[in-house]
Amino acid sequence: MKIAIVLGTRPEIIKMSPVVRELERRNEEYLIVHTGQHYSHNMDAVFFEQLRLPPPKINLNVGSGTHGEETGKMIIGIERALQEQRPDIVLVEGDTNSVLSGALAASKLHIGVGHVEAGLRSFDRTMPEEINRVLTDHISNYLFAPTDVAKENLMREGIKEESIFVTGNTIVDAVHQNLELATSVDVGSTYQVADGEYFLLTLHRQENVDDPERLRQIFEGLHLLASRFDKGIIFPMHPRTRERMKQDKIRVRDERIKIIEPLDYLTFLKLESRAGLVLTDSGGVQEEACILGVPCVTLRYNTERPETVEVGANIVAGTEPGEIVRCAEEMLQRSRDWKNPFGDGHAATRIASILEQHPPRA
Repeated sequence: MKIAIVLGTRPEIIKMSPVVRELERRNEEYLIVHTGQHYSHNMDAVFFEQLRLPPPKINLNVGSGTHGEETGKMIIGIERALQEQRPDIVLVEGDTNSVLSGALAASKLHIGVGHVEAGLRSFDRTMPEEINRVLTDHISNYLFAPTDVAKENLMREGIKEESIFVTGNTIVDAVHQNLELATSVDVGSTYQVADGEYFLLTLHRQENVDDPERLRQIFEGLHLLASRFDKGIIFPMHPRTRERMKQDKIRVRDERIKIIEPLDYLTFLKLESRAGLVLTDSGGVQEEACILGVPCVTLRYNTERPETVEVGANIVAGTEPGEIVRCAEEMLQRSRDWKNPFGDGHAATRIASILEQHPPRA
């Protein structure tokens, strides 16, 4: 069995890293096809180096563009790669344009598609990620659902139960494996912070950063938050966010909000594990914070990770300044003894075993 892993962004690299390691351990034949959706060193290449993963066999170097431009270029490049490499299965993970492109190209070539992290739903079709998730699920042959909630979402949409496998989420595997690699990372002296005495912020979603009024609201809330708690907020700024803030003339007025360049994953993971609070619009960061026992405030009006809210690890705040502060206060008062709902850290083992036990039909 030959497996092609199609990925293109750093969350995909992180969440697929345990699958790659498991395939290596089993001596399975596989290759990595990288679309190049994330393409700067800190947003991409350093992840392969730090996580000790083999470099991609094929890199399409697509770069950024409109959704149509990205997806079209990716489908063309992935189709060519799959025709040359002739894998039996294509694995994709998550909800990006790379995921949809990989699944579409494979399905058109009658190659089996496995969707890692299938069944997540925000129920908001204005989000491009939601469109990508739904379409990918409905053309996949193997749906690796992280939780029973995700499985129920898939079954409500008419997907056959025999194609759905509840495996847990590979993010649990990744957090545990990669925290071990991060033991030598010293964030305290680098950023002059003490454990639990700072907040960590990530912000990159289209619905937030491409809306100037919403982005201004978020930063007003962050200014209020820094003042209310007199805490530093470390903000590794995504290139997309930096570009939009410059374009819309949005400035950070409080020196306690410390803007830094995008981080390599091990440094980010270490900062996240030591933070007093995480503020984010990222789905993966919501999961990581939950696993690490760090309270999270989601700067959106919905989440495709409802399990984090149900166990008490996360609260969906929206983007109104007063609500951001109120929700942060609530999360900081909560106990951190919630149970991780995403599995036991053996999702990659289950995925590899399922592929071995249920090989694609010729």
